[in-house]
Amino acid sequence: MARRHGCRAKRFLAMQISNDIFFAEVERLLGEGGDVMITIRGNSMQPMLRDGRDRVVLRRYEDDEIRVGDVMLFRYRGEYVLHRVVKVDGERILFAGDGNYKLYEQATTEDIVARMVAYVKDGRRVECSDGEWLRYSQVWMALPMIVRRVILGVKRRIKK
Repeated sequence: MARRHGCRAKRFLAMQISNDIFFAEVERLLGEGGDVMITIRGNSMQPMLRDGRDRVVLRRYEDDEIRVGDVMLFRYRGEYVLHRVVKVDGERILFAGDGNYKLYEQATTEDIVARMVAYVKDGRRVECSDGEWLRYSQVWMALPMIVRRVILGVKRRIKK
């Protein structure tokens, strides 16, 4: 008697929930000491992190871990934002998305929810302590704003 081999399909329930509910759960899980992986939404962290394709691993942060160049999840004007630290001045932190060459957000340490500790791109996990991410971060932040603007413009035109 021949055995039939097949694959089992996993069923997923697709539903939308509000950001308030979603991020409340993210904060709860982080508060329990766990890491949380979320999919990137938006283009503000391009070119490194891509909308709907890449995921980031978040971990609860400690105040002494906030450094220029780190990517943090924070609350800003009622929204949750994942951007890079560009300046630390005591309790005040200045943030900007890698894809933003004009816009900055200012928050306090109380607004910070988590720190990005890794990202997953094309199925491959890269730790933020890895040389690849550190080199990218250092080079990107060292580029003058006009150069970043040109790179982003070319990338957007190629994408079309």
